[in-house]
Formats: sequence, structure tokens, C-alpha cells
Amino acid sequence: MDVDTAARSVVADAGFGAHFDHGLGHGVGLEIHEAPFFSQRSTGMLPAGSPVTIEPGIYLPGRGGVRIEDTILVGEGPSRSLTASPRDLVVLG
Repeated sequence: MDVDTAARSVVADAGFGAHFDHGLGHGVGLEIHEAPFFSQRSTGMLPAGSPVTIEPGIYLPGRGGVRIEDTILVGEGPSRSLTASPRDLVVLG
């Protein structure tokens, strides 16, 4: 299973599949957004050592949305998250 399909299946299983209508992530380098790009149309393999973002999001019309972004280092085996942000729910307002 590819990365985009795996992320979309988690969001769809939670009942929000129709609200995840953007790409999943992209490569990290000197530019803000650069190849490779992850989406439903993406093809190819990532070489070990590639830094990429994985940033699934859900946007509800008229309410707002959330996107959680992680920077991942692709490995020969398991990949490694380079993001150290906490995952605790923070309610604002």
C-alpha cells in the first residue's frame, strides 16, 4: 500500500474521507514545496535518505480544518519522524 492510500484510508475510516481533498505531502529541500509530491496520482519510489513531509488534513466547509504536518526521513527499513511536536489535543477558545 502506498503512503497516500494509507493516509486516506485512515481519514476515510474516521468518516472524513470527503474532506481530505488535497495532496498528502512533498519533498523537503531549498524550496518550500518541491518534488516529490504525494497525491492520489503520484507514482514512483523514494530512495532512503529522502526528507519528506506528510501532512494529512481535514477541512469542513463553513467550520474550518486542521492539518498535522510531520517531516519524515525515509529509511531502508522503518522511516523516522524528525518532528518533535506533541500530539496532545489543544482546544482553543
